[in-house]
Amino acid sequence: MLQTPSGGAGSGTAADSGLMSIGAVLSQLRDEFPEVTISKIRFLESEGLVEPRRTPSGYRKFSANDVERLGHVLRMQRDHYLPLKVIREHLDALERGEQVRLPAVGRQRDSGDGEPLGGLYGEPEGPTAARVGRAELLAAAEIGEQELEEWESYGLIGPLPGGVYDAEAVTVAALVVELGRFGIEPRHLRAMKAAAERDAGLVDQVVAPLRRHRNPQTRAHAEARAKELAGLTVKLHAALVQTALGVRLP
Repeated sequence: MLQTPSGGAGSGTAADSGLMSIGAVLSQLRDEFPEVTISKIRFLESEGLVEPRRTPSGYRKFSANDVERLGHVLRMQRDHYLPLKVIREHLDALERGEQVRLPAVGRQRDSGDGEPLGGLYGEPEGPTAARVGRAELLAAAEIGEQELEEWESYGLIGPLPGGVYDAEAVTVAALVVELGRFGIEPRHLRAMKAAAERDAGLVDQVVAPLRRHRNPQTRAHAEARAKELAGLTVKLHAALVQTALGVRLP
């Protein structure tokens, strides 16, 4: 069962020696969640998903329970496509000792076969598509309207019908911010966007016949095949970039 963090910002007890900085937390989480950033952790804190202690000078200090809770949050976002409000309510119920099921939220993907989602707790929910609002995207990326409009003008991020964004928009936004710290501007990323669209087109050519199949199981297999191919193209791209630069990532 998840446990709530205990102790105040200035408790100063011997237990404080087991607390971690936000950088140490990031290192632990990245083993399972390579895309997580410090900005993402701060955003989850601002949304009430985790409550780290604060030192007298204002630095965050996370307990092992905080790291476990962050892992649950990121896992439910990734595997169940749940909005943060639903995740927070779900974890709070678990901490109260209640037996709760993950709700189905968002728009159901058209898999056609009703196959259960073998996610975090094994509940038989169908996969859903994550949706985040514009304000939530701005807060997650810690950017303003002007920056987001610039990114949209270059095609790096685009809203869905209704003005919402898919979950990957948060990841893209975080990466654009990180690259910007090295002086790489959004206009420099248009070539990456074009390359990604070409890769997506290639994958779509492979799986399109499966997606059009009348058999629901075959259509479900198309989605699994698309994910597999997407993963392989990402790994290939990373390997090619490392080869071109003559470097090797850890």
